[in-house]
Amino acid sequence: MGNTTAVPDPGLYGPASVTWQCHGDPVMWIAGVRALYLQALHPRAVRGVMENSTALGGASGRKDAWGRLLRTADFVGTVTYGTSEAAERAGARVRRIHRSLSATDPDTGDRFPVDDPALLLWIHCAQIDSFLHVLRRSGVPLTPAQADRYVDENRVNARLVGLDPAAVPADTAQLAAYFEEIRPELAAGPDAHAVDDFLRAPPVHPLLVAGRNLLWRPLAGLAYGSLPAWAHRLYGRPAPAPPAVTRRLRLTGRVLRSIPAGLRWQLPPGHILKAMRRMGPGSRPSPYTLRTSAAILDGPGRAWHDNGGDFKTWRSPD
Repeated sequence: MGNTTAVPDPGLYGPASVTWQCHGDPVMWIAGVRALYLQALHPRAVRGVMENSTALGGASGRKDAWGRLLRTADFVGTVTYGTSEAAERAGARVRRIHRSLSATDPDTGDRFPVDDPALLLWIHCAQIDSFLHVLRRSGVPLTPAQADRYVDENRVNARLVGLDPAAVPADTAQLAAYFEEIRPELAAGPDAHAVDDFLRAPPVHPLLVAGRNLLWRPLAGLAYGSLPAWAHRLYGRPAPAPPAVTRRLRLTGRVLRSIPAGLRWQLPPGHILKAMRRMGPGSRPSPYTLRTSAAILDGPGRAWHDNGGDFKTWRSPD
């Protein structure tokens, strides 16, 4: 009998993807908060959350808001670093939950399904824009071609939540065009301000208030500051000048990345460490690994083009 060695399952992305290399970066937590701020500006999308989740629905529901944030992070980790089976199973669970839910339009009073493709597309695009924006603005050295590749790769994520990948932006230009098209539909109503209130001062045990104010508020402030200027105008709350936000994001990124990755990745549920055990030590994610392939990906003259990001939403905020 011949010797057979089982080939490990890389999952839906794998170590060769930009997504695999980037999603282990600690600024992803700031990016996730930015995504929540952005997603809350779609009145129907945020109403679907407010009516169907205990995260922000009153005094007792607010106690589960941290749980909601952690469940979202767990889903992203499973889809990025889990096996193909685990990722597909997580997607099926999300689709099954969404199929059974509906909410009331805050303007018309009409009922609508929360798995409306238009709403799913908004949630997806706000998330991917936020992840990519904060990664690049905090100093992760993604080239334009790698940024495009990241957007394209994450159409896998869109499929898992029930979208047709062909109808999802496939590069940064298409993503920017999507935001230009949808901006007239966005507004900061009472639901969005409830999300803002929570993110600025999430409820914690009285003994943890000092820690929340010391650690959480600066990170949430950075997430809010990194939003495009039009989002600040909708919320009606000022933010520091874009260059100041960029400097703070880069400094925060350096500080967070100075914490040993092995220590950061010990936090439950340990998706990255499990993936490295499955795939071998060469699968260790680091966005700086992408430097070596930049010239191949981008072609002559484009490698290592780090201008702080291509996002019109903050480079030219108006």
